[in-house]
Amino acid sequence: MAQPSLDVEWRHQPSHFWLVLFVAALNVALAYFTNEAAVRRGDARLILVSLAFGASAGFLGLHALATPGVLLPGSNLGFVIATPVGLTVAAVLCAAAALPLGGPRGAIVVRHARALRLGLAVVLVLWGAMSLLGVMSAPMLAEVAAPLRASAFAAVALYVFAAWRMLRLHLARGRPLLLAFVVALVLLAEAMVAIVLSRDWHLSWWEWHVLMAAAFATVAWGARIEYRREGSLTGAFGGLYLSSTLERLDRWHGEALADLAAARASGASSRPVLARLRLDGASSEEIDLLERASSELQRVDDLFRPYLPQQFAARARSDPGQARLGSGEEREVTVLFADLSGFTSYSERHAPTEVVELLNAIWTAAVPIVTADDGLIESFAGDGLLVIFNALGDQPDHPLRAARTALRLRDAVEALGASLPEPRPRFHIGLNTGPAFVGSVGAAGRRTFSAIGDTTNLGSRLLGVAGPGEIVAGEGTWARLAGARGEALEPLRLKGKRDPVSAWRVDGLAA
Repeated sequence: MAQPSLDVEWRHQPSHFWLVLFVAALNVALAYFTNEAAVRRGDARLILVSLAFGASAGFLGLHALATPGVLLPGSNLGFVIATPVGLTVAAVLCAAAALPLGGPRGAIVVRHARALRLGLAVVLVLWGAMSLLGVMSAPMLAEVAAPLRASAFAAVALYVFAAWRMLRLHLARGRPLLLAFVVALVLLAEAMVAIVLSRDWHLSWWEWHVLMAAAFATVAWGARIEYRREGSLTGAFGGLYLSSTLERLDRWHGEALADLAAARASGASSRPVLARLRLDGASSEEIDLLERASSELQRVDDLFRPYLPQQFAARARSDPGQARLGSGEEREVTVLFADLSGFTSYSERHAPTEVVELLNAIWTAAVPIVTADDGLIESFAGDGLLVIFNALGDQPDHPLRAARTALRLRDAVEALGASLPEPRPRFHIGLNTGPAFVGSVGAAGRRTFSAIGDTTNLGSRLLGVAGPGEIVAGEGTWARLAGARGEALEPLRLKGKRDPVSAWRVDGLAA
């Protein structure tokens, strides 16, 4: 503008026609995809953005008809001014989309989305018809020039406002599509300035066409990056969603993923879940992504579940608060400590691989015995085992369960070691019943589910008293084993106990 000699004239109608038509087609695609995502998720911001793309696409298509000598023999005022009008309408819609739209305002947009789309289509059809009928003719240019310039500068202000709001959103969310929108809005503001100041068929006039093409191509580029990263159409435009929509989507995806994972874990068919997701409007890409995610969750679950007590894992799945550090309660439990006597001697005489093979054989036999009475295996410690009864859920007969498990464990190891030379590994077991804190203990990076208290400590001491093949029970356990066979031991002086402790050797249970 400062150097008119540089603003050379270049009149090439086909280039103008195809450039404008390309930008219009790009906007049609963007309008379609944003509209699809908006319809599926009912997001007010995305509805307004799709309308902005639709308005700019429609009016740009009308402007393409203004190219003289391509489709029409001469220029037409209605088609000539279609671009600034369309970009002004798009500016209003973009500014509205950048406003806070949570609550009632967003609900109004969603509720009237169909009417807004229909209204835009009617305006475009009427505009084209009026232009073709000559209602808007060249002599009217002087009358509309001033209002057009005023609306153009108003549009610049709206684009700048929308860009500022989108930039703040990008800084909060860091999504590529949001940054692409910021760049596009700035380019459109520049294009509006060029529209007002340029001379037809000069470089300054071509400039705003190129700026518009760059603006919408930038949005398409950002959407492509998001699509490749998210793997779904609705995910591609996720950066534009309102916070309330993102929260709703998080809940929906979380529930869908949980339902698919639950179906996999139970061995049931996932078809009913997938059918429901399709009814909810999920795309094929989203369903594929959810299926792959549930498969990965199942793989990780299968990998790590054996390292957790299965009762605790089931409880934590339905109530994640159970896994919080320090969560738990004080309740009466029975603890079972089992350790292999003679295992050290066996380890000295055999290769490590043989030792591990025997140990795995013992635990392979022991675990079904424990789970048969619903005992919670707190840990394996080398050749030792800690089981808690009545840790989760109610087991009124937990002392009896623990004693029955102890007898079966002893007999199972006796059978396994029958072919081994003396001294062969044999279980010695300690049982104790009483109050304990049962819950998650440890640190933020490493925790375990356990029973903590004097009851557990005394159970460990009773284990030390038991000889090879013996089961020693504390007073709290023995008192609840009506009709059990056994023998009272001399009062025990145990480390950490001020007074002697009563204990019994358990030989069998009542028939």
